[in-house]
Amino acid sequence: MGSKKELKILLEATKINKKFGNFVANKDIDIFIAKGEIHALLGENGAGKSTLVKILYGILKPETGTIKINNEKITISSPNVARKNGIGMVFQHFSLFPALTVAENILIALDQKIKFKDLVLRIKELSAEWELFIDPLKIVSELSVGEQQRVEIIRCLMQNPKLLIMDEPTSVLTPQEIENLFKILKRLASSGCSILYISHKLEEIIELADKVTILKSGKSIATIDAQNTTTKYLAETMVGKEITTLKKVQSKNLSKSIALELKNLNKSNSSDFGIALKNINLTVNYGEILGIAGIAGNGQTELMEILSGETVCDNEDQIFLDEIPIGLKNITERRQLGIETIPEERTLHASVPNLKINENTFLTYFPKYNVNKSFIGKFLNNPENSLNESEQIIKDNDVRCPEPNPMANQLSGGNLQKFILGRSLANNPKVAIFSQPTWGVDIGAATTIRQKLLNLSKMGKAVILISQDLEEIFQLSDKIAVLNNGNLSEILSANEISATNIGLLMGGNSKSKNDQEKRK
Repeated sequence: MGSKKELKILLEATKINKKFGNFVANKDIDIFIAKGEIHALLGENGAGKSTLVKILYGILKPETGTIKINNEKITISSPNVARKNGIGMVFQHFSLFPALTVAENILIALDQKIKFKDLVLRIKELSAEWELFIDPLKIVSELSVGEQQRVEIIRCLMQNPKLLIMDEPTSVLTPQEIENLFKILKRLASSGCSILYISHKLEEIIELADKVTILKSGKSIATIDAQNTTTKYLAETMVGKEITTLKKVQSKNLSKSIALELKNLNKSNSSDFGIALKNINLTVNYGEILGIAGIAGNGQTELMEILSGETVCDNEDQIFLDEIPIGLKNITERRQLGIETIPEERTLHASVPNLKINENTFLTYFPKYNVNKSFIGKFLNNPENSLNESEQIIKDNDVRCPEPNPMANQLSGGNLQKFILGRSLANNPKVAIFSQPTWGVDIGAATTIRQKLLNLSKMGKAVILISQDLEEIFQLSDKIAVLNNGNLSEILSANEISATNIGLLMGGNSKSKNDQEKRK
């Protein structure tokens, strides 16, 4: 990759500035991307990455700044203009219609007119040429997440892009799918297409990228040769301080007693595109972390709803806490019994965006005070009512607020996640259940959150971690299982299973325990 240093600059963005009210999202950002180069964009949550790429793709307009393609100044006023100038983008959250076919989804997004039969033929040609292998007539809801990403890539390739922007592209993929994606991106780069690659995964950046531009507080602070650096250097440059190492210490309170148990749990899917849970059996002991790996859309949402009490079981004896059946108890009753759940979706699900932090604190604290719903209304209608707990949560969890007691939507994603986590843990739960706790969170916040999970198990609490991040699963878990299409695999000790075998299980390849290689 070293020879690419001398390549001609394809995209040049200089002195890019963007404000939202008084908040400065981008300040004098410079980025230069060479033709055929894989250029990574790195930064903490709130550093300005999303704002910058939305400007490059025409979703946002900068206040000031210059963008050039092949040394010609352009104004990117819309995504349509971006595509006409050879810029394509694959978003982290796919924009596909589940009930339509692959070809229909691609047809909707195309700027040029094309006959449907010719489109189907073109998709087949691109699929074969780039080894993306997708059936253009298949319904999107029947595709795996990895296959849906291929649809997004093919949709971009239909436009013959000069620059392809990839936003957190591996966050929902198996190790095998990641390996295939990297092969495709490297082939694209070698053919002359530039890649702007956004990721929090530092190992990926070093493996894949030629250059990496680091943003901090809305500014571009460094551009580094990715092939001559380390993950440690990247992390510490990004956050501006030394990154502490996770300390995994065996709990002194490790117990053989079962904290939470699911027995023969079956649950039909609640929506047209939901996943039914099929004969789920699991146990988690006090003082241990059970990691549940899997690709999004394989029953994680449904399992989390069942565990939290948002959806109750068909029978009370499908879930047990301390050997007491709780399957028919709701989320408030389970919280009172010592179960705390932290859902994947921070906004709307775990917090109310337009309520202040102290009000969001109260929403999960009120069972602790045995107050009724009418009292909640009285509290929310009187802003002067405040809980000291909210200030303590902010202090204990290093939640960085733009002002005292801000609205939840004023916090960055990472800081909101730290607040939500701290709020739940302040209730001193017996059992804590986390879904994607570091999703979209920068390395500094992720390290803090992961250490809190380890500390919980060290204190003798039972922890269930539902995560698509295999690095996180192996860093934290004592035992591991995989959820695929609503089925839970056998639960194994973390040292009895490899990342490769977990990837196979995530992809639906059922392996027996005897077939699994020891993790090196």
